[in-house]
Amino acid sequence: MEKIILATRNKGKIAEFSELLSPYNIEILTSYDLGEPFDIVEDDDTFRGNARLKATIYMEATNLPALADDSGLMVDILEGAPGVNSARYAKENATDEENNQKLLENLKNVPKEKRTARFVSAIALVFPNKSVQIVEGFCEGIILDEPKGENGFGYDPIFYVIEAGKTYAEMTPKEKNIYSHRAKAMQKLARIMPSVWR
Repeated sequence: MEKIILATRNKGKIAEFSELLSPYNIEILTSYDLGEPFDIVEDDDTFRGNARLKATIYMEATNLPALADDSGLMVDILEGAPGVNSARYAKENATDEENNQKLLENLKNVPKEKRTARFVSAIALVFPNKSVQIVEGFCEGIILDEPKGENGFGYDPIFYVIEAGKTYAEMTPKEKNIYSHRAKAMQKLARIMPSVWR
């Protein structure tokens, strides 16, 4: 059985990736298996760059294939913000509630038809032989004016997926893995994994 290290401290992401990787004969290690997870400065201005950075650091520390996701929410009327700063939109080390509140404040009085947004996920898989695969997934939606649902994490309660007729936070994990940006990126990676897994 192959081993892979997930390069994230986000327990919500760990849960999603554990589910997404469950069909494969892979032993999944997390950053918490290393003891104290790395505190990585994500200073690239692209999702792809930050994903590659995180995966490379974990691969070099463990000599295992490392998988990292960098993802975020891009709101059209805000010119793509919060973008790569999604996790720290309100401030450094902001809570999900603080980030959601800031976004809702910045969209105050913006009509529904102009609240279009998309979630973006870039997933990097870096191997000890330095080969790298990076894929991206997207999910289109709109930003609600108040949270709905109790599941998920981050901006899930205010991101309404038109195709599904509900927010990410109103979905079960299985439903979210049908529509989510992270699931769509993983589907792309799964199609190439047989040719790169070595």
